[in-house]
Amino acid sequence: MKVEDGGKNDKENNEVEELEYISKEDEVKLEEARSLIGEEKTRPVAVAVEDDEDESFQHQAMKFCFCFCGLLISYLTWGYMQELIMTTTFEATNHAPDGRFPSAGFCVFSNRFLAIIVAIISVKLRHGSVYDTCIAPLYAFAPCALSNTLSSTSQYASLKYVSFPVQTVFKSSKIIPVMIMGKILKGTSYPVSQYFEAAMITVGVAIFSLACKDPDGDTKTEMIGLFLMVMYITSDCFTSQWQDRIYVTYGRQNVDPYQMMLGVNTFAILFTTIGLIWAGDIPKVYEFFLMNPRVVTYNIITAITSASGQLCIYYTIKEFGPIVFTIIMAVRQMISILISAIQFDHDISFKAICGASIVFGVIFYQIRRKYLAKQKQVASKA
Repeated sequence: MKVEDGGKNDKENNEVEELEYISKEDEVKLEEARSLIGEEKTRPVAVAVEDDEDESFQHQAMKFCFCFCGLLISYLTWGYMQELIMTTTFEATNHAPDGRFPSAGFCVFSNRFLAIIVAIISVKLRHGSVYDTCIAPLYAFAPCALSNTLSSTSQYASLKYVSFPVQTVFKSSKIIPVMIMGKILKGTSYPVSQYFEAAMITVGVAIFSLACKDPDGDTKTEMIGLFLMVMYITSDCFTSQWQDRIYVTYGRQNVDPYQMMLGVNTFAILFTTIGLIWAGDIPKVYEFFLMNPRVVTYNIITAITSASGQLCIYYTIKEFGPIVFTIIMAVRQMISILISAIQFDHDISFKAICGASIVFGVIFYQIRRKYLAKQKQVASKA
């Protein structure tokens, strides 16, 4: 009799272990499944697991599409406006005799100013309090806020000193530095195959970008530009990995994208304000705006798209991690160049097509591999 009871208990324990897979998705379904075990109706539970997995994959795919489209729309607009502000020659002023916008720091400040307003309103509406409901302490956001400020400022400033091919090499190579930074900050290990895939995407983006860009009238590369690009890449890689570290440390369910946006921009607005005062840029920018009022409009548009882009960034990193986010931004760079080529009637060369094929081939391979792994996991649980 005891042997039979033991066998029955083992069977029930195995069924409960199988059902714990559901608990990661829905605690309520787990309780319902356990009640079904008590009634010895195990077969419908197995079917429920499989259905739940299929729905989960579809739901993840929908969330990915939302993240991709949100990042694409926000940062295509933001990138265009950023380059328009920093590379256009406007009416000259006393502090800007060359007609160039005098302060990269102010561009970052305007982005952060609107972002923190959006974050405060969102967190207040969603949680009923601004800072009190976040599990992560406010100081935890300071490192990535500083690196994000350095990254943005360096990127704006580098546009004056770096040629397009150099920008392309740096921007398209971000995936592997992000992986290395993940190893340093979180001890994350990536398989060799993932480094190879990252390298292939890097090569594909670089080939496509260089093949599509018309070099005429390009900016010459200066040493300060190279220094700014290195600072941009290093800071940007640190930012996304530190944000993911916050999600991992304090729980993804405990920190939402609005709280992340609020925490980061609380410190970012402080850093950028100190930088503006220290550099004495506020009078320069005010004088420039009086002489070139359309630049005010450009800054407002940049700030709006930056705020929407930040929300998409934090949500993407929370749901999919920093590597997927970096890959999306690499594809965004390609699409931006493609739109520019179409707009200005530049030919899409065979080289560019090969580069694009490499990138999308690797991405589709990654998606298929993850889908098959998910299906195999479902089959083993059924």
